[in-house]
Amino acid sequence: MNISIKSPSDIAQMKIAGQLAADVLDMITPFVKPGISTGELDDICYDFITKEQKAIPANVGYKGYEKTICSSINQVICHGIPSPNKILKDGDILNIDVTVIKDGWHGDTSKMFLVGKCQPHNERLVKITQECLYKAIEIVKPGVTLGDIGHVIQSHAEKNYYSVVEDYCGHGIGKIYHEEPQVMHFGRPNTGIELKEGMCFTIEPMINQGSKYTKLLGDGWTVETKDGRNSAQWEHTLAVTSSGVDVLTKRSEESL
Repeated sequence: MNISIKSPSDIAQMKIAGQLAADVLDMITPFVKPGISTGELDDICYDFITKEQKAIPANVGYKGYEKTICSSINQVICHGIPSPNKILKDGDILNIDVTVIKDGWHGDTSKMFLVGKCQPHNERLVKITQECLYKAIEIVKPGVTLGDIGHVIQSHAEKNYYSVVEDYCGHGIGKIYHEEPQVMHFGRPNTGIELKEGMCFTIEPMINQGSKYTKLLGDGWTVETKDGRNSAQWEHTLAVTSSGVDVLTKRSEESL
Protein backbone atom coordinates (compact mmCIF):
# COMPACT_ATOMS: atom_id res chain seq x y z
CA MET A 1 0.00 0.00 0.00
CA ASN A 2 1.45 3.34 -1.07
CA ILE A 3 0.66 5.94 1.59
CA SER A 4 1.95 9.41 0.79
CA ILE A 5 3.85 11.26 3.51
CA LYS A 6 3.49 15.03 3.36
CA SER A 7 6.27 17.46 4.15
CA PRO A 8 5.74 20.40 6.53
CA SER A 9 5.35 22.72 3.53
CA ASP A 10 2.79 20.34 1.99
CA ILE A 11 0.81 20.35 5.24
CA ALA A 12 0.95 24.14 5.39
CA GLN A 13 -0.64 24.23 1.92
CA MET A 14 -3.25 21.67 2.96
CA LYS A 15 -4.09 23.79 5.99
CA ILE A 16 -4.91 26.71 3.72
CA ALA A 17 -7.33 24.51 1.75
CA GLY A 18 -8.69 23.03 4.97
CA GLN A 19 -9.40 26.43 6.47
CA LEU A 20 -11.21 27.50 3.32
CA ALA A 21 -13.43 24.41 3.61
CA ALA A 22 -14.08 25.22 7.28
CA ASP A 23 -14.95 28.78 6.31
CA VAL A 24 -17.59 27.47 3.87
CA LEU A 25 -19.35 25.69 6.74
CA ASP A 26 -19.12 28.79 8.94
CA MET A 27 -20.48 30.93 6.10
CA ILE A 28 -23.44 28.67 5.29
CA THR A 29 -24.56 28.18 8.89
CA PRO A 30 -26.95 31.20 9.09
CA PHE A 31 -28.70 30.06 5.89
CA VAL A 32 -29.60 26.60 7.23
CA LYS A 33 -33.18 27.03 8.40
CA PRO A 34 -36.64 25.72 7.58
CA GLY A 35 -37.88 26.70 4.13
CA ILE A 36 -34.58 26.84 2.24
CA SER A 37 -33.77 24.18 -0.33
CA THR A 38 -30.56 22.20 -0.43
CA GLY A 39 -30.21 23.43 -4.01
CA GLU A 40 -30.12 27.02 -2.75
CA LEU A 41 -27.51 26.08 -0.13
CA ASP A 42 -25.43 24.49 -2.87
CA ASP A 43 -25.60 27.63 -5.04
CA ILE A 44 -24.51 29.82 -2.12
CA CYS A 45 -21.54 27.55 -1.38
CA TYR A 46 -20.50 27.42 -5.06
CA ASP A 47 -20.53 31.20 -5.37
CA PHE A 48 -18.59 31.64 -2.12
CA ILE A 49 -15.86 29.14 -3.08
CA THR A 50 -15.42 30.33 -6.65
CA LYS A 51 -15.95 34.09 -6.26
CA GLU A 52 -14.90 34.92 -2.69
CA GLN A 53 -12.26 32.26 -2.01
CA LYS A 54 -11.00 32.03 -5.63
CA ALA A 55 -10.81 28.29 -5.09
CA ILE A 56 -12.22 25.14 -6.71
CA PRO A 57 -15.18 23.11 -5.40
CA ALA A 58 -13.71 19.60 -5.60
CA ASN A 59 -17.02 17.78 -5.93
CA VAL A 60 -18.11 19.49 -9.15
CA GLY A 61 -17.39 17.00 -11.93
CA TYR A 62 -15.91 14.39 -9.58
CA LYS A 63 -16.87 11.02 -11.08
CA GLY A 64 -19.86 12.72 -12.69
CA TYR A 65 -21.14 14.47 -9.54
CA GLU A 66 -22.56 17.87 -10.49
CA LYS A 67 -22.94 19.73 -7.20
CA THR A 68 -20.63 21.60 -4.81
CA ILE A 69 -21.78 20.06 -1.51
CA CYS A 70 -23.29 16.81 -0.39
CA SER A 71 -26.45 17.51 1.63
CA SER A 72 -27.66 14.51 3.59
CA ILE A 73 -30.97 14.87 5.44
CA ASN A 74 -32.28 12.60 8.23
CA GLN A 75 -32.02 8.97 7.05
CA VAL A 76 -29.48 9.87 4.32
CA ILE A 77 -26.08 8.69 5.54
CA CYS A 78 -23.91 10.43 2.95
CA HIS A 79 -23.67 11.77 -0.62
CA GLY A 80 -27.14 13.34 -0.67
CA ILE A 81 -27.53 15.42 -3.85
CA PRO A 82 -28.68 19.04 -3.42
CA SER A 83 -31.91 19.91 -5.21
CA PRO A 84 -34.33 22.84 -5.42
CA ASN A 85 -37.05 20.29 -4.56
CA LYS A 86 -35.50 19.28 -1.24
CA ILE A 87 -36.84 21.87 1.20
CA LEU A 88 -35.57 21.80 4.78
CA LYS A 89 -38.28 21.31 7.41
CA ASP A 90 -38.40 22.13 11.08
CA GLY A 91 -36.87 19.22 12.97
CA ASP A 92 -34.64 17.92 10.16
CA ILE A 93 -31.02 17.05 10.77
CA LEU A 94 -28.66 17.86 7.91
CA ASN A 95 -25.06 17.05 7.06
CA ILE A 96 -23.22 19.40 4.71
CA ASP A 97 -20.00 17.93 3.31
CA VAL A 98 -17.68 20.18 1.31
CA THR A 99 -14.22 19.84 -0.21
CA VAL A 100 -12.20 22.82 -1.45
CA ILE A 101 -9.14 22.69 -3.71
CA LYS A 102 -6.59 25.50 -3.36
CA ASP A 103 -3.30 25.44 -5.29
CA GLY A 104 -3.85 21.74 -5.97
CA TRP A 105 -4.43 20.69 -2.35
CA HIS A 106 -7.71 19.36 -0.91
CA GLY A 107 -9.49 20.26 2.33
CA ASP A 108 -12.45 18.00 3.17
CA THR A 109 -14.87 18.50 6.07
CA SER A 110 -18.50 18.13 7.11
CA LYS A 111 -20.81 19.42 9.81
CA MET A 112 -24.22 18.45 11.17
CA PHE A 113 -26.97 21.07 11.42
CA LEU A 114 -30.11 21.00 13.53
CA VAL A 115 -32.86 22.61 11.45
CA GLY A 116 -35.27 24.60 13.61
CA LYS A 117 -36.40 22.74 16.74
CA CYS A 118 -35.30 19.09 16.70
CA GLN A 119 -36.44 16.14 18.75
CA PRO A 120 -34.12 15.29 21.68
CA HIS A 121 -33.31 11.85 20.23
CA ASN A 122 -32.03 13.51 17.03
CA GLU A 123 -30.05 16.10 18.98
CA ARG A 124 -28.47 13.26 20.95
CA LEU A 125 -27.49 11.35 17.79
CA VAL A 126 -25.77 14.46 16.41
CA LYS A 127 -23.96 15.11 19.70
CA ILE A 128 -22.73 11.54 20.21
CA THR A 129 -21.53 11.34 16.59
CA GLN A 130 -19.46 14.49 17.07
CA GLU A 131 -18.06 13.00 20.27
CA CYS A 132 -17.05 9.90 18.28
CA LEU A 133 -15.03 12.11 15.93
CA TYR A 134 -13.44 14.11 18.76
CA LYS A 135 -12.51 11.00 20.76
CA ALA A 136 -10.81 9.59 17.66
CA ILE A 137 -8.92 12.83 16.99
CA GLU A 138 -7.69 12.89 20.60
CA ILE A 139 -5.69 9.68 20.19
CA VAL A 140 -4.08 10.47 16.81
CA LYS A 141 -0.28 10.49 17.01
CA PRO A 142 2.62 8.47 15.63
CA GLY A 143 2.47 4.82 16.71
CA VAL A 144 -1.31 4.67 17.05
CA THR A 145 -3.01 2.28 14.59
CA LEU A 146 -6.04 2.74 12.39
CA GLY A 147 -7.62 -0.10 14.37
CA ASP A 148 -7.25 2.02 17.52
CA ILE A 149 -9.12 4.88 15.84
CA GLY A 150 -11.93 2.61 14.66
CA HIS A 151 -12.20 1.00 18.09
CA VAL A 152 -12.59 4.33 19.90
CA ILE A 153 -15.40 5.37 17.54
CA GLN A 154 -17.17 2.02 17.62
CA SER A 155 -16.96 1.75 21.40
CA HIS A 156 -18.46 5.19 22.02
CA ALA A 157 -21.23 4.69 19.45
CA GLU A 158 -22.24 1.24 20.68
CA LYS A 159 -22.06 2.30 24.34
CA ASN A 160 -24.75 4.82 23.41
CA TYR A 161 -26.86 2.19 21.59
CA TYR A 162 -26.00 3.34 18.07
CA SER A 163 -24.42 1.45 15.16
CA VAL A 164 -21.44 2.35 12.98
CA VAL A 165 -21.73 2.35 9.19
CA GLU A 166 -19.16 -0.10 7.83
CA ASP A 167 -19.70 0.37 4.08
CA TYR A 168 -18.14 3.87 3.89
CA CYS A 169 -15.02 5.27 5.51
CA GLY A 170 -12.46 8.04 5.82
CA HIS A 171 -9.51 8.27 3.46
CA GLY A 172 -6.06 9.59 2.78
CA ILE A 173 -6.02 13.02 1.14
CA GLY A 174 -3.62 15.53 -0.36
CA LYS A 175 -3.26 16.54 -3.99
CA ILE A 176 -5.45 13.48 -4.63
CA TYR A 177 -9.00 13.68 -3.25
CA HIS A 178 -9.22 10.05 -2.13
CA GLU A 179 -6.02 8.08 -1.58
CA GLU A 180 -4.67 5.44 0.79
CA PRO A 181 -5.23 4.59 3.55
CA GLN A 182 -8.87 3.76 4.09
CA VAL A 183 -9.89 4.85 7.59
CA MET A 184 -12.59 2.57 8.96
CA HIS A 185 -14.75 3.72 11.86
CA PHE A 186 -14.79 0.34 13.58
CA GLY A 187 -11.96 -1.98 14.51
CA ARG A 188 -9.75 -3.69 17.08
CA PRO A 189 -6.97 -2.06 19.07
CA ASN A 190 -3.38 -2.56 17.89
CA THR A 191 -4.42 -3.65 14.40
CA GLY A 192 -4.03 -2.08 11.00
CA ILE A 193 -1.64 0.54 9.69
CA GLU A 194 0.52 2.41 12.18
CA LEU A 195 0.33 6.20 11.97
CA LYS A 196 3.47 8.11 11.02
CA GLU A 197 4.32 11.80 11.03
CA GLY A 198 3.22 13.42 7.76
CA MET A 199 0.25 11.13 7.10
CA CYS A 200 -2.89 13.09 6.18
CA PHE A 201 -6.37 11.62 6.17
CA THR A 202 -10.00 12.21 7.06
CA ILE A 203 -11.96 10.75 9.94
CA GLU A 204 -15.69 10.95 9.21
CA PRO A 205 -17.79 8.59 11.35
CA MET A 206 -21.30 7.81 10.12
CA ILE A 207 -23.45 6.73 13.07
CA ASN A 208 -26.99 5.31 12.81
CA GLN A 209 -29.89 5.30 15.26
CA GLY A 210 -30.88 1.86 14.03
CA SER A 211 -28.92 -0.86 12.25
CA LYS A 212 -25.61 -0.36 10.42
CA TYR A 213 -26.99 -1.50 7.07
CA THR A 214 -27.13 0.83 4.08
CA LYS A 215 -28.80 1.09 0.70
CA LEU A 216 -27.65 2.98 -2.40
CA LEU A 217 -30.44 4.80 -4.25
CA GLY A 218 -30.98 4.72 -7.98
CA ASP A 219 -29.15 8.01 -8.56
CA GLY A 220 -25.91 6.15 -7.85
CA TRP A 221 -24.86 8.56 -5.08
CA THR A 222 -27.38 8.89 -2.25
CA VAL A 223 -26.80 6.39 0.58
CA GLU A 224 -29.61 5.84 3.10
CA THR A 225 -30.07 3.69 6.18
CA LYS A 226 -31.73 0.43 5.21
CA ASP A 227 -34.22 0.68 8.07
CA GLY A 228 -35.11 4.35 7.43
CA ARG A 229 -33.87 5.58 10.80
CA ASN A 230 -31.72 8.69 11.02
CA SER A 231 -27.95 8.93 10.62
CA ALA A 232 -25.36 11.58 11.49
CA GLN A 233 -21.81 12.32 10.34
CA TRP A 234 -19.00 14.74 11.17
CA GLU A 235 -15.68 14.98 9.32
CA HIS A 236 -12.28 16.59 9.65
CA THR A 237 -9.06 16.45 7.63
CA LEU A 238 -6.05 15.74 9.87
CA ALA A 239 -2.26 15.72 9.67
CA VAL A 240 -0.20 13.51 11.97
CA THR A 241 2.52 15.59 13.64
CA SER A 242 5.63 14.49 15.55
CA SER A 243 3.74 14.73 18.85
CA GLY A 244 0.07 14.40 17.92
CA VAL A 245 -2.32 15.85 15.37
CA ASP A 246 -3.12 19.05 13.52
CA VAL A 247 -6.82 19.43 12.62
CA LEU A 248 -6.53 21.13 9.24
CA THR A 249 -10.26 21.87 8.90
CA LYS A 250 -10.91 23.17 12.43
CA ARG A 251 -13.77 25.70 12.51
CA SER A 252 -13.76 28.93 14.51
CA GLU A 253 -16.32 27.46 16.94
CA GLU A 254 -14.10 24.52 17.89
CA SER A 255 -11.38 24.25 20.53
CA LEU A 256 -9.51 21.23 19.17
